[in-house]
Amino acid sequence: MGPFLRAQPGAVHPVVRALIQGGAGLPAAEAFDGFHALKAYEQAARRLWEQVDALLLPTAPAVFRISEVLAEPFALNAQLGLYTNFVNLLDMAALAVPAGWLESGVGFGVSLIGPAWSEATLLGLAEKIADPTAPPPLDLTGRAPAVKLAVVGAHLAGMPLHWQLTSRQARLVRAALTAPVYRLYAMAGSTPPKPALVHIGASGAAIEVEVYEMGLAEFGGFVAEVPPPLAIGTVSLEGGETVKGFVAEPRAIEGAEDISRFGGWRAYMAQGAGL
Repeated sequence: MGPFLRAQPGAVHPVVRALIQGGAGLPAAEAFDGFHALKAYEQAARRLWEQVDALLLPTAPAVFRISEVLAEPFALNAQLGLYTNFVNLLDMAALAVPAGWLESGVGFGVSLIGPAWSEATLLGLAEKIADPTAPPPLDLTGRAPAVKLAVVGAHLAGMPLHWQLTSRQARLVRAALTAPVYRLYAMAGSTPPKPALVHIGASGAAIEVEVYEMGLAEFGGFVAEVPPPLAIGTVSLEGGETVKGFVAEPRAIEGAEDISRFGGWRAYMAQGAGL
C-alpha cells in the first residue's frame, strides 16, 4: 500500500489511510511479537472448537448515527468490530443474520461464528434463528437542500477544527484531489496551524482535500466563523467538479512556506512538520 498511498493519497478514505500509515513506524521486532501472540490465540481457539459447534454473538454492540461515527471514526468503528475483529485474524467462518428490529426501527443482528470451512453448519443454524418479519417502512421524505464543501487543512478528519463540521452534522462525501491548478502554503503564525490554498493556474499542483456535505443553514453558520485571511469560495476538483471550499486572500502567503510538494496538509503535518 505504501507506493499507492504516496501516489494517490486522495483515493483512500482518510480514516483508512491514517490507520495504514500508522504501520509505517512499526518496528520489525514488535510485528513478530504480534505474530507470535496471534499463534497462541489460534491454539486456544482450536481447543474451543473441540467443545462447541458455534458461537452466537451480537453483530455489533451498539448502533451509531453517521454524524457520531464521523466525529469519532477510530473509537466508534473499533466498537462496531468488537465481536467480529477476531474472525479474519483467527481464520474463522462467520455469518451475520437479521434478528429483529429495535423500537427506533433500526435493525438488530447476530453473528454465527465457527471454525474454518463451517459455512454449511452456520447456514443451517441461521435458518432456525433468522427473523422473518418485514422491515419497517422506508423514510422516503425528501432530503433538505445541502452544500458540498472541500476542506484542506485544520478541518480534515482528526485535525483540531474538525469538530466545526461534525457539530453541524456534516457528512463525508469522499476524499478527493483538486484540479492541478493550486499551490498549498503553511501560513505563518496561525493557531492552530492552517494552510492556504491558492489558485495559480497551469503551474499548480493537485492538492488532497476532503469533501463534506451539510445543510444550507449549517453551511451559513460555518462560513460566518471562517477567519481572515481565509475565505470560502469555489474550488475545482480533479475531474471537473466544482464545490465550495477554502480559498485565501493574497496576504495569507506573506511569510508562508510553499508545501505543495507534500500533496496535502496531512502529509505535511506528518512529514514536513515532523509530527
